[in-house]
Amino acid sequence: MPEVAGWPACRRLPRTMLRVFSLVLAAGLLLACFTAYVLDNYGGQQPAGGGGHPRDGQPPYPGRGMDNIFWFIQVSDLHISRFFDPQRTPDFQKFCTETIDVIKPAIVIITGDLTDAKTKNKIGSVQHEIEWQTYQTILKQSRVLEKTKWIDIKGNHDTFNILSLESVNNYYRKYSAHRQEGSFHYVHRTIFGNYSFICADATPSPGPKRPFNFFGFLNQNKMDELSKLASETVSSNQTIWFGHYTTSTIISASPGIQQVMSSAVAYLCGHLHTLGGLMPVLHSRHARGMLELELADWMANRKYRLVAFDHDLFSFVDLKFDTWPVILITNPKSALYSTPGHEPLGRIKHSTHIRVLVFSPSQVTSVLVSIDSISMGSAAHVRGPLFSLLWQAENYSKGIHYIEVRAQDTAGRTTVKGHEFATDEIGLLPFGLTASFILLAHHLFMVRGVFVLVLLANILLMIAFRYQRKPQLKESPGFFTLTMFSLHVFCKTNMFYYPMLLFTCYTAVGPWFIGEVIDGRFGACFVFGMVVDGHFLEGSLTFFVGILQLTLFNMPLMGYLCWCLLLRCRGAYFHSHVKYTGWVRTISMHFFMAVLLLWQVYGSYILLVTYGIAAFFLSPVRTWSVLLALVLVYKAWTLNSSSIRTFRAEMKNCPYS
Repeated sequence: MPEVAGWPACRRLPRTMLRVFSLVLAAGLLLACFTAYVLDNYGGQQPAGGGGHPRDGQPPYPGRGMDNIFWFIQVSDLHISRFFDPQRTPDFQKFCTETIDVIKPAIVIITGDLTDAKTKNKIGSVQHEIEWQTYQTILKQSRVLEKTKWIDIKGNHDTFNILSLESVNNYYRKYSAHRQEGSFHYVHRTIFGNYSFICADATPSPGPKRPFNFFGFLNQNKMDELSKLASETVSSNQTIWFGHYTTSTIISASPGIQQVMSSAVAYLCGHLHTLGGLMPVLHSRHARGMLELELADWMANRKYRLVAFDHDLFSFVDLKFDTWPVILITNPKSALYSTPGHEPLGRIKHSTHIRVLVFSPSQVTSVLVSIDSISMGSAAHVRGPLFSLLWQAENYSKGIHYIEVRAQDTAGRTTVKGHEFATDEIGLLPFGLTASFILLAHHLFMVRGVFVLVLLANILLMIAFRYQRKPQLKESPGFFTLTMFSLHVFCKTNMFYYPMLLFTCYTAVGPWFIGEVIDGRFGACFVFGMVVDGHFLEGSLTFFVGILQLTLFNMPLMGYLCWCLLLRCRGAYFHSHVKYTGWVRTISMHFFMAVLLLWQVYGSYILLVTYGIAAFFLSPVRTWSVLLALVLVYKAWTLNSSSIRTFRAEMKNCPYS
C-alpha cells in the first residue's frame, strides 16, 4: 500500500509527544512530592510538644504593679565598616547613648557580625583592625558597658580569614566587650527568678575567606557542650538561646541543634539580612514549639529588637532605630508568638490589667487602648515605662481578639501597635510558609541532593548516548530527533565525550582550586569541603556553587558543542554555518555561550582576588575549564574525523529543520 504524503511525520509526532509528556510527568511528580513535603513540614500549624506549662494557672498574675517584668535588647549584623556607609557608625553610637539611655535594658545582645571585614571591592575578606577599634571606641565613649550587661558574639564576618582562635588577627578577643570564645550560659538573676541565656557559637575555626564561610558548624564536641549547657537551665524561669546563624544554616552533629535547644522559649539570631529585602520578617516556630526569630540587620535597615518577660510571658517587637515612641504590649501577649508548654499562658486569663511598655526621649502624654476597635480608655502610668489599664479578661475568653495601643509624647510623635490575642487555648496560629521553609528546612541536605541529581543526570546522559543505538533519520527530522542525533554524535566522538565526562566527574571529586584559603595558609577546595592547615571544613555553600557550575557551564557547553557538531554533520564550517541556521538563531546561540564563558572567566577573577594568584592558576574547575571550552569549541568547528564524515553522510539527504 503506497504511503500517504506526510504520513511518516505524523507517525513520528505521537512518539515525540509521548517522550516529552513522560519527561514533563516525571518532573511534575518530583515537584509534587517536594511541594507536599514542604507543605507538610513548614505550612499550617505545627504541633508543640509537652502539653501545658507547669505554672499555667499559678500566680503571680499580671496586674497593675511594676513586678515580675524585665526587658532586654537584641541587635544583629552591625557590619562596622571602614569603606561603606559612613553613617552606620555614628548611628550606632547614637543608639548606644540615646536609645540605651531611654530604654534602659537589663541586657543587650549583639548576635554577630560586629565588623564587615570586606575589602573595598566587596570581593575579598580581611580583618581590619580599625573596624574593631571603631567598635570598641563606641562602647567606651558611650559608656554603655556601665549601663547594661553587654553580650556581643561573633558572626561569620568576624571569623573571615582567621587561622585559629589564637591568631593575632582574631580581634574579637581584643576589642569586643564579652571576649568569650565558644558557647556559654549566662544567668540573669532577679528577685522573682533566674533567666537563662545560652549562646550557640557555630562560627568555624579556622575561618576561611568568603564566600565559603556562610554556614555555621557544630561538631560532636560542641554539641555535647551545648547539651550540657541546656541541662543547666532546668531551674530557670525561662530560657533564651541566641546565636548568629539561623538553625537552617548550621551544620550540626547528632542530635541536631534544633533538638538540643527545643526546651527554650525562643532562639534569637540574625545572619540573613532580610534576604536583600525580599523577606523583611523571618519568624517561625519549631516542631516542639520553640520560636525562631531572625532579626533584620543594623547594617542596612537599622533594626533592633525589644524583648520582655512579663510574669514569664515572652513578648517582643522589632523596631526601626530613632523611631519614637516605642510600644511593647506584654499582656495580653500576641497569640501568633504564643508557645504552649514553654510559657504560662494561663496567666493571661487570670490577669487583672492590660500592661504596656512605652519608651520615648520625651514625656509620654497618652497611651490609648482599644480592643476589637472598641475604646478601652487611657492606660495609667505605673512606674518607669510601664502603663496599665484595668480589664476583664473573661470578656474575651472566646476566639481571637485584636488589641491596639496608640501612644503620643510631648514632641507630637505618635506610634500605633497592635496584635491578635486570646485568653484561652485556640491552637497555634500558623507562620508564613516561605519564612518557615527558610528558617527551618535542612537546606544543606536539599542542596546536596540536588547536586547529586544534576551530576548523575549529566553523567548518565552522556553514558546512555555513548552506548545507545543511533536514531534513524528520516525526511525532515523534527527538533527532538535532531537533538537526539546531535547528542549521539557528541557522545560517539572521543574528542568531546571523554574530556566532558572526565571534567564533569572531576567537578564532584577533584579539588576545584588550590590557594590561600587563609592568608599565609594554602588549602584545597572540593565540593564536599575545604582542607586547610590540617583541618577539614565540611562542604556547604560549595554544593550550591557546584549546581551552578553544572547547570550554567558544563551542561550548556555540552549543548553548544552538540549544536556545532550537528551543523558540521550538515556540511557546515564556522564561516558558512549561518546559511543553515539564519542570523537570529546563530547570533543567539553564540551570544548565549559567550555570556556563560564570561561568567566562568569572572569566577576565575573572583578566585584571583579572593584566594590569590595560585588559586587562579591552580583551578581546574574555573580557569582550566575556560581553556578546555575554547579548545573543544575550536575542535568542533575544525575536526574532520572519520566519525564526522560518517554522520555527515547519514544527514546528506535530510533537509535541516
